[in-house]
Amino acid sequence: MPTVQKPEGHIPFRRKLGWTAGTLVLYFFLSNVLLFGANQGSDIFGQFRSILAGGQGTILQLGIGPIVTASIVLQLLGGANLLGLDTDDPRDQVLYQGLQKFLVLVMICLTGLPMVFASGFLPADPQLAQALGVPLSVIKWLIFAQIAVGGILILFMDEVISKWGVGSGVGLFIVAGVSQKLIGGLLALPNLGGQQPGILVTWVEIVLGDISVGSPLTGSGMQTLLFGVGSVVPLLTTVLIFCVVVYAESVRVEIPLSHARVKGARGRYPVKLIYASVLPMIFVRALQANVQFLGRILSSQLGTDLPQWLGVYIDGRPVDGLFYYLNPIHNPQQWMWWAGSVTQEPWQIMLRVIVDLTLMLVGGALFSIFWVETADMGPEATARQIQNSGMQIPGFRRNPQVIEKVLERYIPQVTVLGGILVGLLAVLANMLGTIGGISGTSLLLTVSITYKLYEEIAEEQLMEMHPMMRQLFG
Repeated sequence: MPTVQKPEGHIPFRRKLGWTAGTLVLYFFLSNVLLFGANQGSDIFGQFRSILAGGQGTILQLGIGPIVTASIVLQLLGGANLLGLDTDDPRDQVLYQGLQKFLVLVMICLTGLPMVFASGFLPADPQLAQALGVPLSVIKWLIFAQIAVGGILILFMDEVISKWGVGSGVGLFIVAGVSQKLIGGLLALPNLGGQQPGILVTWVEIVLGDISVGSPLTGSGMQTLLFGVGSVVPLLTTVLIFCVVVYAESVRVEIPLSHARVKGARGRYPVKLIYASVLPMIFVRALQANVQFLGRILSSQLGTDLPQWLGVYIDGRPVDGLFYYLNPIHNPQQWMWWAGSVTQEPWQIMLRVIVDLTLMLVGGALFSIFWVETADMGPEATARQIQNSGMQIPGFRRNPQVIEKVLERYIPQVTVLGGILVGLLAVLANMLGTIGGISGTSLLLTVSITYKLYEEIAEEQLMEMHPMMRQLFG
């Protein structure tokens, strides 16, 4: 499979920033290039769009969805030891990366073809087909070719940033998309591109008397201030999520280390509370997005013939059945039955909340374990890395098995707790709302990725200032 060549030797920090900034500019450019021959349709990913990045009706229609889905498949196969590949072997590493790219191409076809030909969420322009004198199917194949090229481009853009830039391409694309919505949710002007005015702009209009919210002492007035026009609760939720994630990133168990040969050389191996990071949450939400994608495909094809126990759809949204209960809560209006914004019974809404919370907690813990094991962050792999670096735990024999037993006291428990905490925060953020209407998972990912990016930039600057540190960090 084609691949981006690895750099030979050290890359200066400024050049890494240049590659990263250039790739981000290309990403923003492609996310605003509309598909030729396609009429604007509804976004089939809906509320999952901020997680999957990309843009509706653009070349990056699929976003990072194929990459994430292919990673999920490889995570499951690797966790079950069905691949038979040793990631420490350079040859197996090449095979693993080639297999991942092949699966990305497969996922592009499995996602893009139904989107264009079956569902009608990217309808072809019949007037263009008539003007060109070609069948409508030719225009559909042209649309699919464009989104397939976009999926391949975002794959290699991610690889460019991973090898030549700073951080991860997938993470940066998520941060870029969410940051746009955050800034828009704060500062957007009224009647700007059909977007709701930002919170700060809205409060200026409320203070000036241009917007009436009624008496804050009444139930309706209080609800308008907290969840409606005032959006006080979403603002506080966003700030709280920022603070909690940054604090959780700093909470860690530090295992003391000492060099076996160099006296006085000491260090610490940090086991963070969010040890597996927030990235496993992408896997959980991506699975839910694929389930909802399947439901909308079935609904568009079967219509009223779709069994009611499987799903009942109105205007492309599930309102009952299995697909309704598997659809996550995205905003406060979807569970506040007393506000009259939903038609479901209270027990149906609470069942949906319980299902969403259970999937996020259990899925967050399971995918965190898979991530730790497949990313060589488990006790065995970490003990081997400590042993190879010449370090040991003071007071214990210099043996990988001994180090592994010490790490087993912390890493598995912290991994599960971190996954559960992140899942809980994601559900609460969705239920209370956030600035710009982004999902709680997207906000968690943005804060966590930005924090890790800050750490990587600090490390890069440290190595630029002290060339000897490059040898120490390998």
